[in-house]
Amino acid sequence: MQRKIKPYCDKTIFLIKFMEAIELLKERRSVRKYKNETVSRELMTEIVKLSQFAPSWSNYQIARYNIIDNRSLIEEIADNCVQGFIYNMKTLKRANGVVVLSYVVGESGSLKGKVEGIDDEGDDKSNWECFDAGLACQQFCLSAYAKGVATCILGVIDNDSIAKKIGLPKNEKVAALIVYGYEDGEHHSAPLRKDTAEVLRFVD
Repeated sequence: MQRKIKPYCDKTIFLIKFMEAIELLKERRSVRKYKNETVSRELMTEIVKLSQFAPSWSNYQIARYNIIDNRSLIEEIADNCVQGFIYNMKTLKRANGVVVLSYVVGESGSLKGKVEGIDDEGDDKSNWECFDAGLACQQFCLSAYAKGVATCILGVIDNDSIAKKIGLPKNEKVAALIVYGYEDGEHHSAPLRKDTAEVLRFVD
């Protein structure tokens, strides 16, 4: 017997999920203070599985998620891989988890086999690698927040030192350093955004 779908019920469920997605986008923010509690590897695996749904060039999925929950290694990264930037050093030393987001070099942006008569690699190949890594980074942070885990993407880092410290494969490059953990204290609203009229253009 074929199950009858109740349109109103389905629409209501869709609207609830839609509103939850909107709140997720609006409420996620960078967090620099974490509880002294380790996020399980099982939960981090779930978060990475969600992150894998980020779009990428030709679905190559070049992003790689290097999870570090070893306090000694995190301390070493804090002391040696953030160019002495004290703000990042303090954030790292408060955290029990770090993700080194890396990407596989030489795949994203390639036009070979994609367009008939075009055999080159594409002039903006490296740009596409960074673009894919950025999408993966945002997807990871949103996925983590959806699972109750806070994150902060750190700028001012030494990519080469980080790659060497964690033994990154030679065909990969560091894209971002993301601290993660359970937020300590009250979750504050995101800072005010610019007026939409300032950032939006309709081009005729």
